[in-house]
Amino acid sequence: MKTRRCAVAGMFYPRDPHHLEQLLETFFRNKNPGVEAFGIVSPHAGYPYSGEVSALSFSAIPASFSGTFIVIGPSHRGHRTCVSLLPWETPLGIVDNDADLGSSLDLEVDEVSHQEQENSLEVQIPFIKYRFPRARIVPILMGDQSMEGAIALSRVLIDGIRKSGRGDIRIVASSDFSHYVPDAVAREQDLYAISGLEQLDIGEFYRRIVGRRISACGYGPIAAMCSACRDMGAREARLLRYATSGDVTGDPDVVGYAAIAVI
Repeated sequence: MKTRRCAVAGMFYPRDPHHLEQLLETFFRNKNPGVEAFGIVSPHAGYPYSGEVSALSFSAIPASFSGTFIVIGPSHRGHRTCVSLLPWETPLGIVDNDADLGSSLDLEVDEVSHQEQENSLEVQIPFIKYRFPRARIVPILMGDQSMEGAIALSRVLIDGIRKSGRGDIRIVASSDFSHYVPDAVAREQDLYAISGLEQLDIGEFYRRIVGRRISACGYGPIAAMCSACRDMGAREARLLRYATSGDVTGDPDVVGYAAIAVI
């Protein structure tokens, strides 16, 4: 069976399955955000830096969930927006692809772009395998992160979900926030951008990102996820936790991470 092989195991997260399982068990321990989300924002840095934040995001979805995760990550290498239809490997085992749903989306299928050392999607998959062992995935790399591109992708998702008749969908937007700026600047800028999402106002979110030149790398996936979830019945985005790499390293220049639930 052809699969999407692990590309960043041993760099962003442990390659050894026992080590990885123990780490994820620690991350998910005592995580109870008290909400149930249509979609989430989860960071995609190395697990020592952002794993706790990601686990809190995924904890906003019941562990009993056995449907399909649409996982949207920014293409750091500038590839066009595309979908993968392959099962994805993790050190904990294979996560099945919901290829029927993926095929119903009006998106290019491009397994080559997905096979590269792209961390934005891959780091999310072990969280899904660990917490939701029966769930399937539809991985989407997002190239055009403009507001127009985000709205277009959200429409593609809603059209595909409706055509498929699926009722058990959750959407994950993979994004870090400010990159390598002083900690105080990251916190002020990122929280300003995130507060613009509270009512799922995509236009306001883009105005804040562009106006302050905030170096979030996955603003497009966030906007597409929020727009699609609004069509699915969501009404607000709630910040569950904000942190920076400096909380772990003590370095003055940091990367920002947020756990956000769209409910």
